[in-house]
Amino acid sequence: MLIGRKDEIRRLKEAFSSEQSEFVAIYGRRRVGKTFLVREVFDYKFTFQHSGISKKPLKIQLTRFRASLIKQGYADCPVFSDWYEAFDALEVLLNQSKSKKKVIFLDEAAWIETPKSNFVSALENFWNAVASNRKDVLLIICASATSWIVKNILKDRGGLHNRVTRKIPLAPFTLKECEEYASKKGLRLPRHQIVSLYMVMGGVALYWSLLEKGLSVSQNIDALFFGKNAQLKGEFNELYDALFKKPEPYKKIITALSKKMDGMTKTEIRKEGKISDGGVLSDRLRELEECGFIISSRSFHKARKDTTYKLIDNYTIFYFKYVKDNEKTEHFWTKPIDPDSIRIWSGLAFERVCMQHIPQLKQAMGIAAVASTEYAWRSDSKKKRTEDEDGAQIDLLIERGDGVINICEMKWSSGEFTITKKDDAELRNKVEVFQYQTGTKSAIMLTMITTFGVKHNVYYDTIQSEITIDQMFV
Repeated sequence: MLIGRKDEIRRLKEAFSSEQSEFVAIYGRRRVGKTFLVREVFDYKFTFQHSGISKKPLKIQLTRFRASLIKQGYADCPVFSDWYEAFDALEVLLNQSKSKKKVIFLDEAAWIETPKSNFVSALENFWNAVASNRKDVLLIICASATSWIVKNILKDRGGLHNRVTRKIPLAPFTLKECEEYASKKGLRLPRHQIVSLYMVMGGVALYWSLLEKGLSVSQNIDALFFGKNAQLKGEFNELYDALFKKPEPYKKIITALSKKMDGMTKTEIRKEGKISDGGVLSDRLRELEECGFIISSRSFHKARKDTTYKLIDNYTIFYFKYVKDNEKTEHFWTKPIDPDSIRIWSGLAFERVCMQHIPQLKQAMGIAAVASTEYAWRSDSKKKRTEDEDGAQIDLLIERGDGVINICEMKWSSGEFTITKKDDAELRNKVEVFQYQTGTKSAIMLTMITTFGVKHNVYYDTIQSEITIDQMFV
C-alpha cells in the first residue's frame, strides 16, 4: 500500500528509464518507509539487493553479501576477503544478467561499513570503474543513518564527490498522507483524531501501519506503547542504537533537550547534559539534525551564535513525557491522566505539528509562492520599556519577502477556540513588545491556528487571519 511519495516515485522511474547509469541515494529517518518505497516501485524485482546487518563485524557482512549474490544467481560465487573482491563478484553477476536495466539495491548501507572495512572506497571504485562506464546500471543506496550517507556519499571529498546523480530525502508522512493511509487501512478517523495520533507518532510510516481497526485512538496508543505486550516496547533504544554506532552520547543530548521544549543553546545543552565539547558536540548536533530528530533555529534578527536546538521528533518527545516512566503500566493512556499535564503537552505537541506543516500553513495563508523564513522569538528582559511590562514569546513567526510578518498563535482545543479578555491582552502585548524590541518596519499580521476555528466574539478582530486543522490536510 504505497501512499503519497509521487515525486519520489517519479524520480526513481526516471532513473530506471535513463539512457545512462544512475546512482541514487535515498535517506531519511528510520521506520519512514525507504525500503518499502524502493521495493514497491520496482515490484520487488532487482538484479541484486542486499541489506546490511546491524552491529556485525566485517567477516559476517562479507559472508552475507556473498549469500545474497548466490541467492540471486551467482551460484559458484567464490569466498572473498574484502569489499573490493565482493564488488568484483557483483560485476560478474551484472554481466550474467539479461535485464535491460540492472537495478542494484544496497539497503542499510551504514550498517555494512565497519571500522577499517574500506566499504566506501570499494563502492567508489565499483561506481567509477564499472557502473559509470556502462549505460545499464541503476545503483540505489539507502540508509536510515542520514548523517552517514550525507558524510560518506553526498559530501564525500574523494572518488564519490558529485557522483550521486539523484538525491531522494524521504520525509515522514504529512497529515494528508496519514489520513489517506488510515483510510486505506479501514480506520475511520476524524481529522482531529488523526492530528492527535500525529502528535504522538509524527508521520512515521511503520507506527501508522501498526494501528488496528476497532480500537479507539487511546486504545491504539496503549497497544503501541504501554504494557508488557506493547508493539513498540523498547523502540527508543532500538531507534537510536540502530542509527549510531556509539549511541549513548546522542541519547545524552536528546535527554537534555527533552527537558526544555522551547530549545537550548549549545552552552545550555553542554551544561544540562554534562557534555564536554571539543568540537564533538557540534558534530553530534549536526548529525541529529540531519537525521530529523532536532532542528536548529535562530531568534528573529539575532546573530547566528544565538542558535537554539529543539527536539522535534514527536515519538521521542512522547517517550520522555509519558512512556519512559510508564511503559510497563497496562492501559496507561486510557486511564485518567492529570488534565493539566495533558493540556500542556497537547498544546506543545500541536505547535510542533504546525511547524512540521509550514508549506500547508503558507498555502492556507495564500502565500505559498512568497519567499519566507521561519523564526522563534523571545523578548529580552533587558529591553523592557517599563519594569512591569510583561515579557513575550512567539513560537512561530513567518517573515515574508513581501514586507509582512505573520505572528502565529497555535491553540489546540476540543472545540471552537474562544479568545478571552486575558488572551486578547496577551496577544496585543506580544505584537507591541515584538515591534518595540525588534524595531521591525514590516506589517504585522496575527494568525490563529486552531483545531476547529475561532469564535467570532468581541475579541475576534484582534487577529487578521485564522487557519484550522482542515487546511493542513493538503
